[in-house]
Amino acid sequence: MIRVMLVDDHTVVREGLKAVLEAHPRIQVVGDVSSGEEAIRLLADLRPEVIIMDIWMPEVNGFEATRQILEINPQVKVVFLTMLGTPEHVQRALQAGGSGYLLKESAGREVVEAVLAVDAGQQYLSQAVTRMLASTYLGQPGQAPPRARLERLSQREREVLEWVVRGKSSVEIGEILHLSPKTVESYRSRFMHKLEIEDLPSLVRFAIQQGLLPLE
Repeated sequence: MIRVMLVDDHTVVREGLKAVLEAHPRIQVVGDVSSGEEAIRLLADLRPEVIIMDIWMPEVNGFEATRQILEINPQVKVVFLTMLGTPEHVQRALQAGGSGYLLKESAGREVVEAVLAVDAGQQYLSQAVTRMLASTYLGQPGQAPPRARLERLSQREREVLEWVVRGKSSVEIGEILHLSPKTVESYRSRFMHKLEIEDLPSLVRFAIQQGLLPLE
């Protein structure tokens, strides 16, 4: 039997997943918890082989929970299950050590397939995610793909960007990063140019799509 733990802060999602997974003769759901923190705490007791992990949860998000879980037990396979299907989210999930990535819209069809695949040592990306990645990295005429534009930024430009989209003023950002407001404005102008974005609403939308802000 493949021992599975469910980690999602929505009870109805956990209940639905449990019903789907336990209908398979090789899968046993050994626990379902509502937070990354609880998953870490119960890891040793529940001894899951595969964890189905949401991303945005209170306190400890799915990325950080996965990193901590794999430090404790590197043999565990983590499949991310989320509504967030951007290249940035997928990359962050894989960098955290995830073995799979599913969108909640297709969970009913693919979650069992994903559990079986990662338990066998394979990586699993849902069909919707694979199509999205292919579309994104093909790009559009005259404009670099979003991920490529984000990679143009220096570390400092990215720091300023993340504070800007969180609604901080140039004065506040300057105080946080120990820069003058004029220097902050200079960084802002540079990263807007590099990202090929002209206004703040478009910048915020870009930040959400690329995983710099949660959809909350």
